Amino acid sequence: MGLSIHFVVDPQGWCCVGLIVFIWFYNTFFIPKLILFPHFEEGHVSASAIWVYYLASLFCLISLLRASTADPGKIPESPKIPLTEREYWELCNKCNMMRPKRSHHCSRCRHCVRRMDHHCPWINNCVGEDNHWLFLQLCFYAQLLSAYTLLLDFCQYYYFQPLHTVNGDLFVFKHELALLRTSTFMGIIMFGGMCGLFYTQLTGILTDTTTIEKMSNCCEEMSRPRKPWQQTFSEVFGTRWKILWFIPFRQRQPLRVSYHFANHV
Repeated sequence: MGLSIHFVVDPQGWCCVGLIVFIWFYNTFFIPKLILFPHFEEGHVSASAIWVYYLASLFCLISLLRASTADPGKIPESPKIPLTEREYWELCNKCNMMRPKRSHHCSRCRHCVRRMDHHCPWINNCVGEDNHWLFLQLCFYAQLLSAYTLLLDFCQYYYFQPLHTVNGDLFVFKHELALLRTSTFMGIIMFGGMCGLFYTQLTGILTDTTTIEKMSNCCEEMSRPRKPWQQTFSEVFGTRWKILWFIPFRQRQPLRVSYHFANHV
């Protein structure tokens, strides 16, 4: 499966993505410069603490960029429907195009998306069958980076020993308190929001139900688990190798052979 770039023209979505990138850049630039590097030079933290922070930051950024630009599962204009699968397709009453069941028409993107979960303004893209795994990775690494940032902010306040070789003329040290308070505020907002979002996504995968289906209550029979959790997660991430569920530098290969889903046969 080749790399497909999906770009949504939505100024509101661009602003939301820009805000997320700003928070990422703020913490990735100021936290190492203000906390990690100075305390590493004085032997208070190890080099592994710096590597872990930058690795989590890199994975978070890659997941954000890929989730924002990946094709969520757009239905082509003239889909080729196998004869054996026509009963699993339906006509969209908004764009008058054939689509697989459990697809949804996005009013912002103006097209149907396979197994659409929701349209997320924070990535300026739909979350559908083909990029759901990237959205989950984004939620996971955003939580991890926010939690790590809050831990470092707390340690800087209450745990780390005072620095002996501090250049008070540098901007980051002259405004250390304001920078730390801003980082802590953004960290709390991001961590709380991502925890709630990640929880709803996990419960949706475990019950094999999308957010739209939960809100519309159109699939009550799907509200209980029907598959082992390993199978549902493997279908979302496109692989049964659990270690690959955490790697954003790869291409997803769908496990499903057809458009319909096993629990609807």
